[in-house]
Amino acid sequence: MNEELRFELKSILFDENYIPSDSTRITTNFANLARGKSRQQNLRNTLRMINNRFNELAHWDNATGDRYSVEQEIISVEMSMASSISNASFPLIEVLKTSILERKTGKRIDGIVGNNFSSYVRDYDFSILLPGYNADRAQFGVPEGFGELHGKLFKQFVSSVTYKAHLGKPPVICISVSTSKRYQRNGNQHPVLGIEYQQSELSATDRYFEKMGMQVRFFMPPNSVAPLAFYFYGDLLDDYTNLELIGTISTMEIFQKIYRPEIYNANSAAGNFYQPSLTNQDYSSTQIVYDREERSQLAVQQGKFAEEHFIKPYGSVLHRWTASSAN
Repeated sequence: MNEELRFELKSILFDENYIPSDSTRITTNFANLARGKSRQQNLRNTLRMINNRFNELAHWDNATGDRYSVEQEIISVEMSMASSISNASFPLIEVLKTSILERKTGKRIDGIVGNNFSSYVRDYDFSILLPGYNADRAQFGVPEGFGELHGKLFKQFVSSVTYKAHLGKPPVICISVSTSKRYQRNGNQHPVLGIEYQQSELSATDRYFEKMGMQVRFFMPPNSVAPLAFYFYGDLLDDYTNLELIGTISTMEIFQKIYRPEIYNANSAAGNFYQPSLTNQDYSSTQIVYDREERSQLAVQQGKFAEEHFIKPYGSVLHRWTASSAN
């Protein structure tokens, strides 16, 4: 079935005039910000914060702190199967891709795709399948093969001709560290990524991303207060330029300040040993309106959508493909 999977990309600029389309996953961070009476102010403030953070990190030959601006493009990926299976297409993932504008010359530099990664199938796995599996269990567990379908679909997309033709380098997905794990500095420090931390053990999210073929490292960038988790293929430090990495850091650090201020907008920085907590009260507000409760509720709705329109109708075909597909 590898040859029978087809991917189609659609894109739209993410700027202060952005309005989510009807097909956009409404739990996506950028869509959450773009609703309600504060939508334009939310977007304007978020983009300004990203630009300021980028210029802070890209400080060389940048005395006035305004040499660069970051542009964001929303990439929506739809997947369809061969006509012998189905003529329908299904929304697979949505991500942001950065590009960096160097204002002195007008040169535009490609950034990294993968920011604010979101997925309908992942919503199904974590909001429908996993809670259902654990509903009557005394001890939390994961069902056999958990994440395998999602992982193989993602790897198939990244290796596709469509991805390589339009998006170039492999993705880097940057998210929050796990609140259930402890982190310790390991003595390594990168000029852009910052201080490296090691995790006490793999989290459920780490194992899920492993199924996608990705490994993880944890870094706290300069002047940050908590490490970020970077999921990647290949070599994170050598495969990307400093400006490419700064595009990802500045984008995702600001979104995490908005979404998880208890961790990423805390008033004190992580030390040698660190345990992130969403119950931390010593943090500052970004003054950007973000509805976390609504996000959790909508994730369930979107998981049900995936179950109804993708998992159940094509379950037998998908199961056979997952079982036979190479790792």
